[in-house]
Amino acid sequence: MDTSESTDSGTEPESRKESQKDREPATGPRRGWRRWAMDTRPLQIPAYRRLWSSTIVTAVGSQLTAVAVPKQIYDITGSSAWVGAASMAGLVPLIVFALWGGSLADSMDRRKLLLITNSGIAVTSVLFWVQAAIGLNSVTALMLLLAMQQAFWGLNAPARNASIARLVPAEQLPAANALGSTVMQTGQVLGPLLAGALIPVIGLPELYLIDALALCVTLWAVVRLPSLPPLESATRRRAGWREIVAGFRYISLHKVLLLSFLADIIAMVFGMPRALFPQLAAQTYAPYGEGLALGLLFAAIPIGAVVGGLFSGTFSRARRHGWMVIGAVVAWGAAITGFGLSSNLWIGVVFLAAAGVADMVSMVFRGAILLSAATDEMRGRMQGVFTVVVAGGPRLADVLHGTAGSALGPRTAVAGGGILVIVIMLALAAAVPALRRYRI
Repeated sequence: MDTSESTDSGTEPESRKESQKDREPATGPRRGWRRWAMDTRPLQIPAYRRLWSSTIVTAVGSQLTAVAVPKQIYDITGSSAWVGAASMAGLVPLIVFALWGGSLADSMDRRKLLLITNSGIAVTSVLFWVQAAIGLNSVTALMLLLAMQQAFWGLNAPARNASIARLVPAEQLPAANALGSTVMQTGQVLGPLLAGALIPVIGLPELYLIDALALCVTLWAVVRLPSLPPLESATRRRAGWREIVAGFRYISLHKVLLLSFLADIIAMVFGMPRALFPQLAAQTYAPYGEGLALGLLFAAIPIGAVVGGLFSGTFSRARRHGWMVIGAVVAWGAAITGFGLSSNLWIGVVFLAAAGVADMVSMVFRGAILLSAATDEMRGRMQGVFTVVVAGGPRLADVLHGTAGSALGPRTAVAGGGILVIVIMLALAAAVPALRRYRI
């Protein structure tokens, strides 16, 4: 591992230990159009294939609940303010339990933790269905259930993501991340569309029930995973505040990990303009139809990410992971700048889709860096911090862009944010060489 400092090497041979029955021979070099298509080598590994297959179902199911909760709250209150308050009610437990979940994932069998947390999420979905089916009409109950769901998800995500490095060889981590991210982004596109089509037909309560049934598929897949206890070389520890602090200290001592987090924060905080989509749809793109414009703006980035994932064979075999992250963040900033400068809706959508492709590349290689540069005994905590960054960055962006948009106008705020992403990322890459030098 070629990195800028010895402490950034991070990948221990023992972190790749696993039984041979869970590995299959890699295929030969890909030729013709297959070089461009998604790299599916990780799916040859039975354990990873089970985990990924379950994601296909739950990616859509989770989005049904993501649509149903705000829809039900708005139906009860008639207030968008309550919808926003519910979103924030879920953020705090997500942050707290993601950090704790990362510590747990480093101190116990990750398969066992996945079974517990997926069961908890499934029970929560059933409770969502019960309260809707009996017509409880309680915003308090919905917010409490949402907080519970986000707490379980915060505990689940670090263990799930950290497990991938124990199932997949290091050189296939970008491909595995591309496979997983593509499925999740596809769920973000299809899930809301399916929810919108199903609510008039079967009603809102049944969306929760479908999500709960989908989670049974996930439980089945997790049951069939191999045991994933802490490695024999890992120091036995108890999850707690001290271990969470140790995780942050580990990040501060490994520059490539710190820079991978900063790259995402830079891109999302300064360059995620979703808070301005309603204003842009109502003003800049009003001649195209406000409803059409709003739908296209929200769908463009996920669609671009899906396209990027489908053609991830073009980049998933790259070994200079640091440069891939730097290039992806700069490309994201350039695409967002182009979107801010465009007054034509269709050109703006193309720029947002291009940003989605760049975001997919960034996600793939930031995830690979976190899994390969950290030792196995720290991966859970790294994924806990990653979960917090991914969840918190766009929410900070909503505040920043909403304020800037009101003061400067939406297009100026968007374009200015994109330029800031480019400038800050290039300055950071020039000042600290660790990310530039990182490769596997």
